[in-house]
Amino acid sequence: MAEEMVEITKKRQKKSSEDYTYVGMVFHRLTRHKLAMAGAAMLIVILLFVFVGPLIWRADPNAQIEGIEGMFNAPSKAHPLGTDDYGRDVLARMFFGGRISLFIGFVSAISSTMIGAIVGLVAGYYGGWVDNLLMRFTDAMLSMPTFPLLIALSSVIGKGVSQIILVIIVFGWMQDARLVRGMALSLKEQEYVEAARAIGASANRIMWRHLFPNTLAVLIVSTTIGIGSAIIYEASISFLGFGVQAPFASWGNMLQNAQQFIWKAPRLIIYPGLAIFMTVLGFNFFGDGLRDAIDPKLKL
Repeated sequence: MAEEMVEITKKRQKKSSEDYTYVGMVFHRLTRHKLAMAGAAMLIVILLFVFVGPLIWRADPNAQIEGIEGMFNAPSKAHPLGTDDYGRDVLARMFFGGRISLFIGFVSAISSTMIGAIVGLVAGYYGGWVDNLLMRFTDAMLSMPTFPLLIALSSVIGKGVSQIILVIIVFGWMQDARLVRGMALSLKEQEYVEAARAIGASANRIMWRHLFPNTLAVLIVSTTIGIGSAIIYEASISFLGFGVQAPFASWGNMLQNAQQFIWKAPRLIIYPGLAIFMTVLGFNFFGDGLRDAIDPKLKL
């Protein structure tokens, strides 16, 4: 009896990936990845805080308490995280600042990934002078000092959410372009692509119906990790005063506003700093786990 139970257990443990669809296999492997699950838990907490929190704590993030007695109030029942130097509710600003930071992160990461995918697909599929032209331009962009140019471009085109998104996109697509280009060079030699050419499929159809779907898994991972990087860029630019402008809040400009009060009210630095840390760490953990789950060569 004991031997039979051992055999049954071994069979269950040897359940092959053939019993799953591709998505099911990736999900199964992802749920076994401890860091990915830790990252997912962090992200769930952050998303609930940012999007469900304002439904529970209904306070105006820009409303000010008049008079000096409203400034730097300690956490209380009326203001769970206290007030800032203008007498504004810190918790409400954390809610709405998180929405702006996440919006910038998602939109800029997805947009830069799509631009990189288009450049990489065109370069990899056509090859020749098209590949040389696009890749040399990509190399030139990669050789530029990104952060100083982010600040310079932000000061030129203006300050605001849309401007920050544009700036991050301009300097965020190159790695994806090189990644997709390498995959396209390999995929275009596959038999199914040759068959598509043989039946008269156009270049656009081959790129978007045959090559692009096979790069999606890698692009999803790249986008996930890119969101964390975009949030860091937004926070850095806003911290230096070139990003989201008052009265709108983002976690970055909350840090910028609080830096002069680091000794008087250190909590004004701790709250947005901790939120950025948890969000970026969560995206990085989840992105790394997703990459491992997609790669069938790795054992989890």
